[in-house]
Amino acid sequence: MADQEADLRADQAEERPDDTPPAPQPRDPEQASRALAAVQELLRRHDLALEALTRPRQGEVEVRPELVEPPDERQHLDDLRARLDELHPADVAFVLEALPFEQRMVVWDLVKAARDGEILLEVSESVRESLIRSMDREELVDAVETLDAADIAELAPDLPTDVVEEVRRGLTQEEREQLRASMSFPEGSVGELMDFEAITVQRGCTLDMVLRDLRRLEELPDHTDQVYVVDERGELVGALPLDRLLINQPDVLVEDVMRRDLLTLQPLEEASEAAHAFERYDLVSAPVVDPRNRVIGRVTVAEVLDLIREEGESEMLAKAGLRDEEDLFAGVWASAKNRWLWLALNLCTAFFASRVISAFDGTIERVVALATLMPIVAGIAGNSGNQTMTLIIRSIALGQVTMSNARRLLLKELAIAALNGLVWGGVAGLVAWLLYRDTPYGVLLGMTMTLAMVLNLLVGALIALAVPMVLERFGRDPAIGSSVLLTFSTDSMGFLIFLGLATLLFR
Repeated sequence: MADQEADLRADQAEERPDDTPPAPQPRDPEQASRALAAVQELLRRHDLALEALTRPRQGEVEVRPELVEPPDERQHLDDLRARLDELHPADVAFVLEALPFEQRMVVWDLVKAARDGEILLEVSESVRESLIRSMDREELVDAVETLDAADIAELAPDLPTDVVEEVRRGLTQEEREQLRASMSFPEGSVGELMDFEAITVQRGCTLDMVLRDLRRLEELPDHTDQVYVVDERGELVGALPLDRLLINQPDVLVEDVMRRDLLTLQPLEEASEAAHAFERYDLVSAPVVDPRNRVIGRVTVAEVLDLIREEGESEMLAKAGLRDEEDLFAGVWASAKNRWLWLALNLCTAFFASRVISAFDGTIERVVALATLMPIVAGIAGNSGNQTMTLIIRSIALGQVTMSNARRLLLKELAIAALNGLVWGGVAGLVAWLLYRDTPYGVLLGMTMTLAMVLNLLVGALIALAVPMVLERFGRDPAIGSSVLLTFSTDSMGFLIFLGLATLLFR
C-alpha cells in the first residue's frame, strides 16, 4: 500500500508542469527564535572546527592553520550563509542583536551586501553603531544607496558625513529634495515618520483611468489601502479606498465614490499624537499635507507600530534608570557608566532615609520592634504608589489626563489610598499586635502600624500622581525620574511618619 502511494505521488510529480509556481510558504511567527537557535548551533560547530584545526593531534607536527584547507569550517559558514539568505531582514536583525560582538561580526560578514541597508534599518541603534564601525566607506555607500530617501534620512545621524554626502550626490533631484525635507523635520514629529510614496489621482478621472495608472507601476507601495484624490490645484479633497476602486463600475468618476471624511496630518505635529489617531480610528495609512493642503507624503501603520514599540522600550528603560538603549553585549565599562546616574541618585536618597531613621535612635532603642516593622510601611506604600504611577503615566501617554480632570483624579486616588490604608493597615496592625502581644507595647504597635500605613499610602498616591503630571507640564518624559522620586518619598516619609508616631505614642 505504501509503495502504491509512493508511485502515485511520483506519477503526480511527473505530470506536474515544470513552470508550476511553488506553493506559498507561510511565515512562522517563531522564525526569528528558531533562526537564532540554528545560527548559534552553526557558530558553535564553526568554533569547534577552528579549535580542531588549530590543535595538533598527538604525534603530529603542528601545522599553521592558514596553510590548511578547512573543509568543515567552510561547510559550516556556507550553511550559515544559506540560512541567513532565507531570513527576513527583521529576523536577521534579531539574530545580530542576540549575539556577542565577535559572533555578530562573523554573521554580519556573511550577510549579502545588497541586504546591508535593510538590516541596518531594522537593528537597534546601539547595534547599528557597532555594525557601521566595522564597515569601510565603500561598503557603507553601497549599503545606503539601495534605500529610499526616507530610510536614508533615518540612518543619516549614525553615518559619517562624507558617506551621506556621497550618497546624496548619487540621488536624483527629486530624491535630494525628499532627503533634505526628511532630515529637516524635528525628532518625534510626523515628518520624521512619513515616506514619500503617496499616490494621488485627479478627482475628475474615472476608475478605469486610475486602474490603468496603477498598472503602470512596478508595484504598489507597502500598506497602500487608498489613493489620495486632489483637485486641479493639487489640493487634497478626499481618498479613494482600493475596495471602492475594485467593486465599482470602471466608468464611475473618482469624486462620486471617494471618501471625504479623511484624517490628515501635518509634518510638524507630534508623532505620538498621530499614533493615537491610528489606534483610535484603526488606520492603515494617512496623508501628510503642507499648509496649502497639498499631499507631501504619508504615514503608514508600519511606522506607527515601530514608534509605539520604541516608546514602550524607552519608557521601560527610563523607569529602570537607563539613559539610552543599551547593547545587550556592550562592554562592561560602557554598560556600567550607563547605570551610574540612577544608582548615584538612589544612593543619595538611601542616605537621606538613613538620616531620618537616625533622628529617632532613642525611640528605636526603647522599642526595638519598630526597626523590624518600619520596612513594611515603606514597602507597601511604594508598591501602591507604583500601581498609581503606572496608571497615570499610561493615561498621560494616551492623552486622557488633562488639567480639567486632574483634581477629580487626585481625589479618587487619595480615596483609594485611604481605603487600602485602612484595610491593609488594619491587617498589618493586627499582625503586629499578634507578634508582640506579650510585650507592653503590643496594642500601641498595632495602632502605629495602621496609622502610619494610611498616611504613607496617601503620600505615595499624591507623589505618584503629582510627579508625572509636573514633568509632563514642563515638557519632560513622565517616566524619567518618577520611580526614583516615588521610592525616595515613600521610604523617607514612611520612616518619618512611622517613627514620628511611635515617638508620640510611646512616651
